[in-house]
Amino acid sequence: MERLKIALLAGGDSSEREIALQSAAQIEAALDRDKYDVTVIDLHRRDWLYTAPDGSRWQMDKNDFSLTVAGCRREFDYALILIHGTPGEDGRLQGYLDMMGIPYSSCSMTSSVITFDKITTKRTLAGHGFNLARERFVRRGEAVDPAALVAELGLPLFVKPNASGSSFGVTKVRTADALPAAIDAALAESDEVLVEECIAGQEIGCGILVTKQKEYIFPETEIVPKNDFFDYEAKYTSGRSEEITPARIPQSVRDELNRMTRDAYRLCRCSGVVRVDFIVTPEGKPYFIELNSIPGMSAGSIVPKQAAAMGMSLGELYDLVIADTRRP
Repeated sequence: MERLKIALLAGGDSSEREIALQSAAQIEAALDRDKYDVTVIDLHRRDWLYTAPDGSRWQMDKNDFSLTVAGCRREFDYALILIHGTPGEDGRLQGYLDMMGIPYSSCSMTSSVITFDKITTKRTLAGHGFNLARERFVRRGEAVDPAALVAELGLPLFVKPNASGSSFGVTKVRTADALPAAIDAALAESDEVLVEECIAGQEIGCGILVTKQKEYIFPETEIVPKNDFFDYEAKYTSGRSEEITPARIPQSVRDELNRMTRDAYRLCRCSGVVRVDFIVTPEGKPYFIELNSIPGMSAGSIVPKQAAAMGMSLGELYDLVIADTRRP
């Protein structure tokens, strides 16, 4: 059987670059080499580089999505995208691959644009049975009255970049005086900022994959950060959070989370593996936080642990993804 020639696209240009490289390395190791001929391409701004075993580096030809190494030209059947942030999660890479006629593993360009933009995701889900935190949307250069924001949304508040991940630029604000600095920190990651009321409760991550044949709802993960919230340090530093799979929640809450996860996947027109995050209040009411169209796949990430809890290896998971998204 001829192996599928896969370009595993890694790295990217955002603050999440190092996490994306870790995700790519873990998936590269998990893929079945009897089925797949895998070439890792590190995307970093204009450079799309393959590093050969001897350390030499070769630039991919973006004109036709090919790679020539020492005079030998490689073409690819499929792109496996493991880039968090831009250009992998915001639709830019998907648009390019669509033009090249290359099938890929993630959500479509349209879906990626919707889900990477937090306010657009909330607007897409509004009116469809989702509990959503109240928010104010702030653009770069827009004047902000901290006292008015606090009067409207209360304290504490979360200040988030509108288009970013891994909690980069996110601040939990407890006083009005701290708002301007928090907005500046978010603007370092994105030109637009979301200021949201704080919903207290359990943070729950819900993985999902829907193929043409079957729906896979992964066991929910309860996230218990030792920091003030699930920030970058709590996510990626060993011992800074406890992740409990399956989550300690009543069946009624689990059913509602499954319903909302399915609906978010469908309404945002997702494909591939997705993680949807929620806060569940002490009364058992789930609030949607965000949807990750290319969730982390590093050793410390949530979805790999969820897959393992349901008896599925990462290799088996990506067999399903590739079979569902490649061309016949």
